[in-house]
Amino acid sequence: MGTGGYRAERYAPSEGMVVAMTDEPVVSLMPAVRDAQAAAQWYEVALGATRTWDLGSVVGLSVQGAPLFLGEPAGNGWADPDSVGLPTVRIEVFVDDPDAFVARAAAAGGNVEDHPLRDHAAPWGTHRQGGFVDPFGHLWFVGDRSPLHGLREGGSRADEAD
Repeated sequence: MGTGGYRAERYAPSEGMVVAMTDEPVVSLMPAVRDAQAAAQWYEVALGATRTWDLGSVVGLSVQGAPLFLGEPAGNGWADPDSVGLPTVRIEVFVDDPDAFVARAAAAGGNVEDHPLRDHAAPWGTHRQGGFVDPFGHLWFVGDRSPLHGLREGGSRADEAD
């Protein structure tokens, strides 16, 4: 334990698979939504999410293995974008095919007008990224996995051979 190795497995019946647990921290998001059930249904269609658990006003989802939780604020110190009039979080997603991910969200009603997919010059090379605003007011940016590789001292990519 503490080495980053796998320590246990759990069965996730809603996903129909065994999920390996690691010692590494997992960062997740819980966007605030007015109706967790409606939001969960939209994310299932738009992002291919699957429910891992459902408490009614709080829903646990998995998006291609990444955890995403939805919650209805109940006067407990946070608010949904509609209540404050602007996005309350920028969600970043890194996938193999950002074009397909964004296209699926757009087909389900995500607004892609302000954030078209394009190639960006980055220190590690080209980074393809664009985004959408979901029907609940959350801003999503979807890009390829290139930023996850990092840079070595001197500027070369960490995943490149010497």
